[in-house]
Amino acid sequence: MKKIVSISGARPQFVKAAVLSRIIRSEGDFEERIIHTGQHYDINMSEIFFREMEIPAPDYSLHINRMNHGAMTGKMLEQIENVLVEEKPRAVVVYGDTNSTLAGALAAAKLHIPVIHVEAGLRSFNMKMPEEINRVLTDRISQLLLCPTPVAVENLKNEGFENSGSRIALTGDIMKDAVLYYGKSCEEKARVFPLLNLKNNSYILATVHRQENTDHPGRLKSVFAALDAVHEKTPVVVPLHPRTEKFLRQYGIETRIIKIKPVGYFDMLSLLKHSKMVVTDSGGLQKEAYFHRKPVVVLRDETEWVELVRHGFARITGAVKERITDAVAHFENLEMDFGKNLYGDHAGDKIYREIKQLIQ
Repeated sequence: MKKIVSISGARPQFVKAAVLSRIIRSEGDFEERIIHTGQHYDINMSEIFFREMEIPAPDYSLHINRMNHGAMTGKMLEQIENVLVEEKPRAVVVYGDTNSTLAGALAAAKLHIPVIHVEAGLRSFNMKMPEEINRVLTDRISQLLLCPTPVAVENLKNEGFENSGSRIALTGDIMKDAVLYYGKSCEEKARVFPLLNLKNNSYILATVHRQENTDHPGRLKSVFAALDAVHEKTPVVVPLHPRTEKFLRQYGIETRIIKIKPVGYFDMLSLLKHSKMVVTDSGGLQKEAYFHRKPVVVLRDETEWVELVRHGFARITGAVKERITDAVAHFENLEMDFGKNLYGDHAGDKIYREIKQLIQ
């Protein structure tokens, strides 16, 4: 049977991989091998996802984490290459824009194994972001570029990919498939929301984890000063990323918000469902907020999900306290029409058909 290797290492990738893995195993055309690089090492950041989402246990767990970008990417490249030499797959599937994505793509490309990039074509146009470097380089060495939005397709065309020999396909966003599929059972499996003693639609859900915010004391202080100011009127709940918690201690930042430990996917869906708004620097959570019909305040200087901003579902604030509080106030009592379909439908099935066509 034809074999493919799927590579993930971070929370959003587990979500996307869960959808595609379920389709691959139900269709039965391919034998899938799963590599978990270990980039997210906390049990609530990775292992719980595999259990909750019923993703098959990884065939290879590399346990590579807590390194600088270069060391981490290099170590992943070395170990993924060893797996690919042993497994000899017909193609390698990578997701998103992490170090795991780039390392997997590089390892496959150097062995002349076709690379399939799920979530191709996204651009923030900020090459200071590690994620931007990862996604641009991964696209360049991929044979199948699976785009979640028309904007992503246009980005690739503007960069000359139509003449690169790669295939560009608009599939829609596979994260939407996950939200719809797992959202049906999230309340049965979620545990955190009932413990918060908060009413439905009464609080703001926030996450802060990107390097551009956590590694700069001024930005991190400003973000949490804004969250504290918002919290005086509306409770702010923050599942605290381990890196963010470390830097809050390191910088001596005190906060009055409701801090909770990182949560699994079902608890995050439940927290989203019951919130009134989202404040985040996460890429994936911006879309999940939209899928849950919640406005989002983006704690970054740009976003790759530009359609959310264009249609008024998101506001970009950077780390500026006044801009954050103003954006929250803007959305506080705003009636919004979430009837637009910005991210397509049945992306997982479309992705599967594209993969089957590539390696038939």
